[in-house]
Amino acid sequence: MAKYKLEYIWLDGYEPVANLRSKTQIKEFANFPNLEELPLWGFDGSSTRQAPGGSSDCVLKPVAVFPDTGRENGVLVMCEVMMPDGTPHISNSRASILDDSNAWFGFEQEYFLYQNGRPLGFPEDGFPAPQGLYYTGVGFNAVGDIAREIVEQHLDLCLDAGINHEGINAEVAKGQWEFQIFGKGSKRAADEVWVARYLLVRLCEEFGVDVNFHCKPLGKDLDWNGSGMHANFSTKHLREVGGKDYFEKLMAAFDKYKNEHIAVYGPDNHLRLTGLHETQALDKFSYGLADRGASIRMPHSFVNNGYKGYLEDRRPNSQGDPYKIASRILQTIATVPTA
Repeated sequence: MAKYKLEYIWLDGYEPVANLRSKTQIKEFANFPNLEELPLWGFDGSSTRQAPGGSSDCVLKPVAVFPDTGRENGVLVMCEVMMPDGTPHISNSRASILDDSNAWFGFEQEYFLYQNGRPLGFPEDGFPAPQGLYYTGVGFNAVGDIAREIVEQHLDLCLDAGINHEGINAEVAKGQWEFQIFGKGSKRAADEVWVARYLLVRLCEEFGVDVNFHCKPLGKDLDWNGSGMHANFSTKHLREVGGKDYFEKLMAAFDKYKNEHIAVYGPDNHLRLTGLHETQALDKFSYGLADRGASIRMPHSFVNNGYKGYLEDRRPNSQGDPYKIASRILQTIATVPTA
């Protein structure tokens, strides 16, 4: 029997953006524990805006488990927050979302690394050279001296955990980076995004660096890109049947429900979706072939394959909750007949 360090991870009750919380429990197991072996665990909800002080007990329900090679005998346990009676807490965005194992999601998580109150690599006063050479940049002038070490270590931690991490790159603005997560099913994909976020934030503690997930940390009036979390998606029907007629009906539905999408695509999106910096305006919906200024981008492969494959919704922002984003996409798709 070995003593395992179980890191229970959950989302608190802060609005409009939940924070990651975690705490460690030590349990003995003969082998790396399965999800079914992990116990429920309580916490003080009055300290996380999830319960009043007079009735503060909340319950953590394990929903996904991953190895944590950042710690000896470490285990990452993604949890839902439940009430003591077993019902989902009001802040539990995972419990009621639509899920479909045949729906595939790929999330492109952009973020800024911050140190001393400014993006990593920004001078103490003023700004670095304008955007241009930072995107996929190489060299000290482009990415600095510690950013690549952080993103490489994060990549290894995610791969060791079995997270379906698909890649990294430096982004358009100085100090801005991106990682990509792919998953089958909205819950699985979103679980892995949240655990990947947790691993990044925890890792950055070692470097005296914070992760800024705000979609426009430098403000809308400066000529610096914001951060998105583009959602690439497909369903079994879209991959195997598709067709131009179905695609056009699907886009009409996305247009019809554009406000409902924006409502769950992350706070402060009005600062980011301005029609500039590779975005469509907040109140408009558009789609286009390889168009990074559209709401939804069609890859050339999608059109060349008879309107079959995946699409990219470019409106979700970097602070968005992937549970809510994936569910809203599936809700809209469900309104379009497939026969």
